[in-house]
Amino acid sequence: MRLEVAAQTDIGRRKRKNEDFYGVFQEDTPGLSLFREGALLVVADGLGGHTGGEIASKLAVSLAKDMLKQPPPPPAEPGEDEAFLPIIKDVILKANDNIFRTNQELVKNRLPMGTTLLVALVTPRKVYIGNVGDTRCYHIRDGEILTKTQDHSWVDEQVQQGLMSKSEAESDSRRNIVTRSIGVHPVVDVDTYVWHVVPGDTLLLCTDGLVNMCKDAEIIPEFRKNLAPAEIAPRLIAMANDNGGRDNITVVVADISPSTATVFRRRLRAFSRRRGAGILWFLLWVLWSALMVALGYFLATGFGDK
Repeated sequence: MRLEVAAQTDIGRRKRKNEDFYGVFQEDTPGLSLFREGALLVVADGLGGHTGGEIASKLAVSLAKDMLKQPPPPPAEPGEDEAFLPIIKDVILKANDNIFRTNQELVKNRLPMGTTLLVALVTPRKVYIGNVGDTRCYHIRDGEILTKTQDHSWVDEQVQQGLMSKSEAESDSRRNIVTRSIGVHPVVDVDTYVWHVVPGDTLLLCTDGLVNMCKDAEIIPEFRKNLAPAEIAPRLIAMANDNGGRDNITVVVADISPSTATVFRRRLRAFSRRRGAGILWFLLWVLWSALMVALGYFLATGFGDK
């Protein structure tokens, strides 16, 4: 399985420290037992204004990584999609329990440390997701959003209850208030998803530092330009900063089994940008000239034999 992944995090323009953290764990991760093909993608956003948000996010990602040591689940029954979901849900609940107990023991008379946590296990045909908080995952195909995870935020709940429109929620000053998080309460509900994927699909995992600064209508055009994940990630970070950069920004972009032609075009374009279009065209001219010389020699030799 070919999987192209790029990830980037940025402090933004208003914060003094970066409380986001992410992990990209692919097939070469030491101690991996959970799967043979694919990747585990994890993003966490420490709660601002609380104690140790940056500690909570790093701890959550580290605890999520531990699931890689587990043996793969038994094959799912026909018609069932669960497979990895119980493992993902269990590791998120363990992260909540671990951070909550740490708060009980060490954090006194202050807001407890907490974090969002988004876990996505990518396999050749399916993506298994567990989510707590407002860190978001998008499923993109042919430059269109097929679906995305549900935010656990105050404004999102208002939209679901019909008390606020989506456009109002996008600009409401309370959109950074989360209603679920890891470590703040002894029990937390975990949303789970199974998305069926095909070659050429793309996943975008991101913290609210992106989606609160950039609307979907601004984000999705970047996925219509046939750019590599390594090109898209910094462009999204820059867009969020250009729009104000009020929070830390983290993005993970994963292309699922891109075609050989797509990979070749992207690498050719990247080479052209690094080395200059002049060098690229010169090399193409040399290649074309060599082919013409070879063809001429072949034709001349062939006619001479007759």
